[in-house]
This record gives sequence, C-alpha cells and structure tokens, in this order.
Amino acid sequence: MYVTEFEPLQRLVKITVAGDAIAEEVIAGRESLREVLRDVQPGFRLLADLSALVSMPTSVAPHLGEIMELCAEKGVALVVRLLPPEPSKDIGLAIISQFHYPPEVPIITCATMEEAMRLLEEKK
Repeated sequence: MYVTEFEPLQRLVKITVAGDAIAEEVIAGRESLREVLRDVQPGFRLLADLSALVSMPTSVAPHLGEIMELCAEKGVALVVRLLPPEPSKDIGLAIISQFHYPPEVPIITCATMEEAMRLLEEKK
C-alpha cells in the first residue's frame, strides 16, 4: 500500500507505505505525489511513514530517489520519517536521502508516530 496526502493547513505532505510494497505501487505513488505537489508551495514538511512496511525490493530504490527529488525540487523544508522497527527491513533510505535531498534539508528519523507528530508540531 502506498498513499500520498496533503494537509494544506499544516503544510504537510504525508506518504504512507505499508505491507509488501512493489515497484508498480511505488511508481503509481510517485505519480500521485506529482499531482499532490502541483498545488503545494515551497517550505512544506514531509512525513514519510514506513513503519508498517513489510518488504520492498531493492529495484524500488531508483523510484524512491525520484520521489525524494520531486520533494526537493518543490522545496521541502523538513523530512520526518518513521522506519520499520526491525533493522532487517532497512531499505537504505539514509543513503538514498544523501543523494536526493539538498544538504540544508533536515532529515529526522523518529521511533514512533507520537514522536514524529510532536516534532512536526514544534517545527511549524
């Protein structure tokens, strides 16, 4: 499952990826994000919730990079992400992020949704 949402009052783009993500879902999600970002002004915040991700093939990595580049090009100001709790499900987001987000964009990984929401509230 791949879902993209935008909360205009909070200037928050939310991407949720859960279950067994496949390339087709991520590609469709990238196009959905492209549509969502059309009306988003620079300075928005991004919440990437992958906490319920079960698996994602490494072939998806280039598409994740494209998603990050779309956000960077549109002017993302802050990236907050939730990763799966099991280290074995790490899909290399930290490494991919270094190549696709500008160095001035803070990227913060949180352990819980509560922590992420608290951080986003503080960084309005």
